[in-house]
Amino acid sequence: MSQSVKLVSIGTAVPPYAIAQQDVAYAAHRAFSSRYADFDRLAKVFESSGIRRRYAVRPLDWYFKTPGWPDRNEAFIDGAGALFVSAAEKALQDAGLSAADVDTIVTVTSTGIATPSLEAQISATIGFRADAERVPVFGLGCAGGVSGFSIASRLAASRPGTVVLLVAVETCTLAFRIDKLTKANIVATALFGDGAAACVLRATDGGIAEVEMSGQHTWPNTLDIMGWSVDPEGLGVIFDRAIPPFAADNIAPAMSTILGRSGLTSGDVDRFACHPGGAKVIDALESALQLGQGSLNHERDVLSDYGNMSSPTALFVLDRLIASGLPNRTMLTAMGPGFTLSGVSLKAAA
Repeated sequence: MSQSVKLVSIGTAVPPYAIAQQDVAYAAHRAFSSRYADFDRLAKVFESSGIRRRYAVRPLDWYFKTPGWPDRNEAFIDGAGALFVSAAEKALQDAGLSAADVDTIVTVTSTGIATPSLEAQISATIGFRADAERVPVFGLGCAGGVSGFSIASRLAASRPGTVVLLVAVETCTLAFRIDKLTKANIVATALFGDGAAACVLRATDGGIAEVEMSGQHTWPNTLDIMGWSVDPEGLGVIFDRAIPPFAADNIAPAMSTILGRSGLTSGDVDRFACHPGGAKVIDALESALQLGQGSLNHERDVLSDYGNMSSPTALFVLDRLIASGLPNRTMLTAMGPGFTLSGVSLKAAA
């Protein structure tokens, strides 16, 4: 009888520069208020975002030197590489493993370009074996941590006993652009932070939780909801539709479809662990999934402490749920570019 895939451990990391939200708000006012007529109205998002503090791979003043694409991408390779090593080493240590024990590395990111990809860039530093398989995944955005978890679990299931390391790492702050006078750019400046999360998955006994099932749903004609634009200065955020109303109207039927493929319903889920894209997104998720107001408490805490870090953020929520005690069945979910909902069901270890 084959063994199911288990989440063995999880580790998180943030970069060294902690930035208070009030300092970002002040800096944004200095950068935009004289050049963007509607800034004072938009600036309210810095207070309503639910964010108290974020972390960045560069100090705040660096972003006001209008660095170009080469400088931004160099900061990505440097900052994301350090975050990768920190999160991965924590997860491996908690699993009682070393980097030399890893058979497959799944690297998820959407905030910079590295070829060779990040796991190759830091391989000598962390100590991966020469025969470890590399699976870099790009472009999943905020859904990447959950979708990457699904990919990693399937790879672990295909080779029972092997060690699969998932690392979701993002440097979202490198997309802060003082040259882009758009609503989307100012909102992104109020929301995004940097961070990484790593998980060890293995088809083995024990572990924290069993991976029960996973699924995705991509809505047609939604490419313009979220993504990147690319120009000579770097990546620019695209938010062309209001995400909270979209989530409120569409997430419940999509979630029912994902769960239904495994014979489950929302009523079978003890806890939805959601990517906290923003305070209004959390409110919309509670409403759409018919959860009590305030149910997504860990989501609000992660958002307050770290901001929206894109792909790792849902895994930060999962880490806090594990620390507080996983219920019997947890549905880990995130929405991202596509526009896509991704979900993974986890059953707490007996």
